[in-house]
Amino acid sequence: MSEADEAEMNGEADGVREGPPPASPSRGRERKSMLLRLDPAVHEALARWAADDLRSTNAHVEWLLRRALEQAGRLGPEDRRRAR
Repeated sequence: MSEADEAEMNGEADGVREGPPPASPSRGRERKSMLLRLDPAVHEALARWAADDLRSTNAHVEWLLRRALEQAGRLGPEDRRRAR
């Protein structure tokens, strides 16, 4: 994995975190890594949206997934408490 890929996975760009760290619902817990392949246009749109909200792209994707899971009723009560 390249250094740039690793920085992106860690929510950093050019070795510098983009904006303040997000309020992480899993703070203090081990985090899972996964490879996600995206269409370049989707990635660019996500990166712009994340930058507008002062989040890293990685943190923004996690925020979007949590929001979708919550709306679909797929998060348990304990997960919902951690997500806030």
